[in-house]
Amino acid sequence: MHRRGVGAGAIAKKKLAEAKYKERGNVLAEDQIVQMSKQLETFKSNLEEFASKHKQEIRKSSQFRVQFQEMCATIGVDPLASGKGFWSEMLGVGDFYYELGVQIIEVCLALKHRNGGLITLDELHQRVLKGRGKYAQDVSQDDLVRAIKKLKVMGNGFGMIPVGGSYLVQSVPAELNMDHTVVLQLAEKKGYVTVSEIKESLKWEKERACHVLDHLLKEGLAWLDSQAAGESQYWLPALFSELTSRDVTPEEANQMTP
Repeated sequence: MHRRGVGAGAIAKKKLAEAKYKERGNVLAEDQIVQMSKQLETFKSNLEEFASKHKQEIRKSSQFRVQFQEMCATIGVDPLASGKGFWSEMLGVGDFYYELGVQIIEVCLALKHRNGGLITLDELHQRVLKGRGKYAQDVSQDDLVRAIKKLKVMGNGFGMIPVGGSYLVQSVPAELNMDHTVVLQLAEKKGYVTVSEIKESLKWEKERACHVLDHLLKEGLAWLDSQAAGESQYWLPALFSELTSRDVTPEEANQMTP
């Protein structure tokens, strides 16, 4: 018994059905895109209305500002992307972060002779707050992070290095690779590190450890204590708690190096 072959008419009918399904699918997809676009426009409109209503809270409260930034991020709106436009004119957030960026630069420049251009986010936060005075707008660490990200457009000078649960803020155009970063992270607890500690903790050869430490010394990011008991210690002033509690002059800094 032979199977009947599929006729040309059946094939044409099948192709026609497939074309209709595809066309219907395209229509549904277009409808979904239109609906999503309308929802985003509605959300953006509501966000603008919310911003207008709560602009004083957004300006004054750092916590409120964080929540507002998160709301903006959900629809791809960046209030800091331009110095002009609705967000800048309505909220003044562009001016706020511009002024904050200037303060960050001032603090970093004032301490560069002491820390070589590396400072913990915690210390930067404390010094910015101190410089602003008690009657100025509150500033959170989240505000600092956003302002620093905007400063990156000035070049490769500003950046952030993860250390522990926070960051080191880099304000000099030093070339730091992953090796330098892990050594900074290793020094985070005590404020200094030795060649032996690097070899033991990271399983590196001595030459690799010395190469990284020599680079940090050259860039002014580390100080060498060659008279330490046992072996030389490489201090990271940005992590050295005793140094962060007082101002150190360049003359004092020079006494730390051989």
